[in-house]
Amino acid sequence: MVTRNAHAPDTPIDTLYGFLMDQGYLIIEHLADELVAQTRAELDADIEAAPFGHDEFLGPRTKRLGRVLARSHAARDLAIHPTIMALCDATLLPSACNYQLNFSGVMHLEPGAQAQQLHRDGSIYPIAHPSPPLIMPAMWALSDFTAENGGTLLAPGSHVWEHERMPFVDEVVNAVMPAGSVLLYLGSTWHGGGANESNTVRTGLALQYSLSWLRQEENQYLANPPEVAREYPERLRRLIGYDFGGPYLGFHNGDDPHRVFESDYDGHPARSRTELDDRSAGIDLLRLGDIKAVPTPKRRGEQVYSMARQPKIEA
Repeated sequence: MVTRNAHAPDTPIDTLYGFLMDQGYLIIEHLADELVAQTRAELDADIEAAPFGHDEFLGPRTKRLGRVLARSHAARDLAIHPTIMALCDATLLPSACNYQLNFSGVMHLEPGAQAQQLHRDGSIYPIAHPSPPLIMPAMWALSDFTAENGGTLLAPGSHVWEHERMPFVDEVVNAVMPAGSVLLYLGSTWHGGGANESNTVRTGLALQYSLSWLRQEENQYLANPPEVAREYPERLRRLIGYDFGGPYLGFHNGDDPHRVFESDYDGHPARSRTELDDRSAGIDLLRLGDIKAVPTPKRRGEQVYSMARQPKIEA
């Protein structure tokens, strides 16, 4: 079955977010035709030289390519596309005061590529589903995605299924979209590359985003070391991890990690930023596991210990 959960580039962010949270995925057609074409041109030689997968999951007729931002100037602009950033804000900021680029990679299906085993990207973390969004992947179509050349298979609504449930055959759809479009889904949505039964290639660029307090799937500091990332715009440098994951999370030498690019900075070191401090107050706390909390004792008229008003304690 082919999905038509497709939207125009000028669709309001609130509308797109609603579809994403309801279905677990959506398509925005022709969101960045020129940037995508430039990205494909810049990556073509590297894709040609890339090896095929060495096991069933990676695919013996599928080529994969990482470290994309260091290879393509246009891919850097795709990574911080305003529509994608706005959807990251809506999807990820409720559970973190910042988010980060989790993974960058090309998936290139040659004719004869077999369908990939369906999976959840969020399963790399030991957190049971359903859960608040941990990851929001974006799959850019560097070529047309068709039902014949593999597209991307998805199970709509599976982001809220119980952890153990697998999709039935008639619950899986194929994300068909023209080159220049992007497929967005949640890390808890069952999905996988389809079988390429055509005589053309299917090439996608995956740029995944995650909560800033999670370990990134792709080591961005090795993929984009300071001497390489120095030429990136600040928004992208912070997105790949040269930033705080939250107040007091990820500082370097007692200061903002982005200082590595700010040789002229002569102010005081800081282990947080005001906007992150402000956001942290509104985060929805996640409760992991089934540990039973010890209830607060009922004690009337006694002062609760506070750093602001410390009770006098006799030595």
